[in-house]
Amino acid sequence: MFSISNIHFEISERKMILRIFDVLSVLVALYITGIFFEFDYFVISASNYYWAIVLGIYINAFGSIFEMYNLQVASNQFQVLKSILLTVSTTVLVYLLTPFFSPQLPSNRIQILLFFAVTFLALFTWRMMYVKFLASNRFFQKAILICDQDQLQELIEGLENIDPHYKIIGYVSTDLIEENTIDYKHVQRIERDNMFTFVKENGKVEIVIASQKTDGITPDLYQQLLHLLESGNIIREYTQVYESITQRIPVQFMSRDFYRFFPFSRSNQNRLYLIIVRIFEIAISFVGLGIGLIILPLILVGNAMANRGQLFYTQERVGMDGIIFKILKFRTMVKNAEANGAVFTSVNDVRVTSFGKFLRKTRIDEFPQFVNILKGDMAVIGPRPERPVFVKEIATIMPFYETRHVIKPGLTGWAQVNYSYGESIDDSLIKLQYDLYYIKHRSIYLDLNIAFKTITTVLFYRGQ
Repeated sequence: MFSISNIHFEISERKMILRIFDVLSVLVALYITGIFFEFDYFVISASNYYWAIVLGIYINAFGSIFEMYNLQVASNQFQVLKSILLTVSTTVLVYLLTPFFSPQLPSNRIQILLFFAVTFLALFTWRMMYVKFLASNRFFQKAILICDQDQLQELIEGLENIDPHYKIIGYVSTDLIEENTIDYKHVQRIERDNMFTFVKENGKVEIVIASQKTDGITPDLYQQLLHLLESGNIIREYTQVYESITQRIPVQFMSRDFYRFFPFSRSNQNRLYLIIVRIFEIAISFVGLGIGLIILPLILVGNAMANRGQLFYTQERVGMDGIIFKILKFRTMVKNAEANGAVFTSVNDVRVTSFGKFLRKTRIDEFPQFVNILKGDMAVIGPRPERPVFVKEIATIMPFYETRHVIKPGLTGWAQVNYSYGESIDDSLIKLQYDLYYIKHRSIYLDLNIAFKTITTVLFYRGQ
């Protein structure tokens, strides 16, 4: 029988629910307001239906920028309140100032105040309902792992640390010798012969196969999996689950011949997509350089006072197809910062000057790279270009690392908006997972997602 305790929404489904009901709640609230109050600024009819469409686009766009669709933010009533205030304030302001796509500005200021208040209260009420009901423990997805015991902790933490609604409740060891097997925290060890019974006792459970030992899937275990599949249980491979939850590729669980089954995005070879992207890159570069010229006097003053040295610097980076090019940036470090050799930049790096910290936090230090984009060395969106010395070092440890070079490096990328600055080889592995996810799923939609997240990074002063 259907039970609300068995409901689970995937990450993409939860985000879609948020987007749809954000718009619906506001439109319904405005419609009701128009019925009971003298509110004639926003009236939906057959002749002006596009007003509602534009308002919905603004809510989704600014909601993305101010992190209303970040599930961690959406599940916290205090953080989401801040996001709602910023989103509603910006949405209402822009909506009022674009009368070509929206109603004419009302002469009565009460109308504007009412428009803001209703929009805010509608979003706030719906989001508090989401926090109380949809973001509650009742919507956990229960799962069991079929895996090698020595990978158990890494596999569990890899899923649960990203999505707290995804709970591993048990595991089946595929080790041929099951001696000294123990439970891990809340995860119970399940005897192979009892897996079918365990699943039935715990309701709707997803089975995740993570074992790399094919001989560990015994005929009896295989038959139980078939029976569970016939009973309506979902069975998925670990890398598939990991990718859908974390939005990165788990290269540490793939064999060296992953090229045989790693599906590169068709967009990488789609000429129409590449032409459209290139046109936008050129336009964005001119805008970026224009903004850079406007703020250049301030940068010159700051550089003279707090950097005391040359304004620009160049550095060799590895581009598409492994071709070396020179990247252009505003200097943010002290002179002779690498007198003892190349090292990764770290958080609170003592080599970064006081003005350099400001340039990095605001991402202003990257503005000169619009020149590299115009030259064709870089794209606006793609994996960040790395230095040859680090590429050589990392590639000896990670056999997939140079796969990043199948597309142009970018000014910003999926790894940059989802992960902090790389300080070590381990950080480079995580960023590689994000880069490969982008290469695999590259599309206009993902590009827009990265663009919105980049704006968020700049507005919230999160650059490094």
